[in-house]
Amino acid sequence: MKKSMLLPLVALLGMAALTGCTRTSYAIHTNDGRTIVSDGKPTETDAGLMGYTDANGVKLQINKTDVKSVSEIPD
Repeated sequence: MKKSMLLPLVALLGMAALTGCTRTSYAIHTNDGRTIVSDGKPTETDAGLMGYTDANGVKLQINKTDVKSVSEIPD
C-alpha cells in the first residue's frame, strides 16, 4: 500500500470509530417502576407515543401516559 494512502485511511478509520462513541443514552422511567434505557433521545409523536431505540437497535414505542420521566444518562 502506498504511504500517501495510509494516512487518510487511518484518519478515516479513527473518525468512524469515534462517531459510535458520541451517542447519548437516556433512561425512560415508567409509572410502574421500570427503567428503559434508550440509545439516543426518545421522540414524541402526535399519536401519544414515545419512540425509542433499545440497546439492541430495535425501534420500540411506549404510551406517553405510561412515562413518568426521561433523563439523560451521564457518560
